[in-house]
Amino acid sequence: MPPRLSPTVRQKRLGIELRRMREHVGVTPKILAATIGTDLPKISQMENGKSGISAERLRIWARICECPEGPYLDALLAMTQDRRKYWWDSYRGRLPGGLVDIAEMEHHAQSLSIFNTTFIPGLLQTEAYAGAVFERLPPQARQDAEIRKAFRIRRQQLFTDQPKPYCAILHESALRMQFGGPEVLRDQLESVLANSERPGLEIRVIPFSVPTYPGSGESSLYLARGPVPELDTVQIDLSNGPKFVHGHAELRTYRRIKEGTAATALGPEESRDFIRTILKDFS
Repeated sequence: MPPRLSPTVRQKRLGIELRRMREHVGVTPKILAATIGTDLPKISQMENGKSGISAERLRIWARICECPEGPYLDALLAMTQDRRKYWWDSYRGRLPGGLVDIAEMEHHAQSLSIFNTTFIPGLLQTEAYAGAVFERLPPQARQDAEIRKAFRIRRQQLFTDQPKPYCAILHESALRMQFGGPEVLRDQLESVLANSERPGLEIRVIPFSVPTYPGSGESSLYLARGPVPELDTVQIDLSNGPKFVHGHAELRTYRRIKEGTAATALGPEESRDFIRTILKDFS
């Protein structure tokens, strides 16, 4: 098969782990190519996510690189075997690849933790609020606003199709930013309150009165892979699109930020009361 022109974040991540595995023990691409029965360009493509790898070859790769059987290898094998088409694949080519990759990563994560300082997270947005958020896009991207909105609302079916633990920590500024005006914000806050009652969905607030907290000034989504923290991913919102972080040292930093932010935020019930207080300003 020809190499992929635009590998997804998940495909790139598998390639990153293949390269880490090889470099950890100093195995050369030439030795690996000869052992698994391929050529040097193919090894490069696998490590860049531009070419897939079979489960059989992955097991040989792991054995040569002294990677033992266990949860880490099992997780990598699972990544090689799932080649189904999903709903988000129909958006590829219609939206920037990074946006589509968020849905893929949300689907495969075992739990989600998000911290936002500017607006309500996409998985919690009402349709009117999402539409208002996309109005701030530059003119060249605004023509895709309806597609972006439809994609964002479709992502929210995650809560019904594939429920999983979800914790959203919202700074008070995100709760008061009036995208779409006061009526849209009021409906959005009421929706946040309703969502906070869902099993497994936790919403926490950091008020303006808190002087400082870990990760201030940055909005990020932590996607946990469960028992294999090395395969976690952090998605950071940037003006030119999402950035995905996979480095082990960076992941440790974001785990500390996640834990510190959670320790700073109000508890779930206090947060609901706080949001109700804000709602009174818009009644």
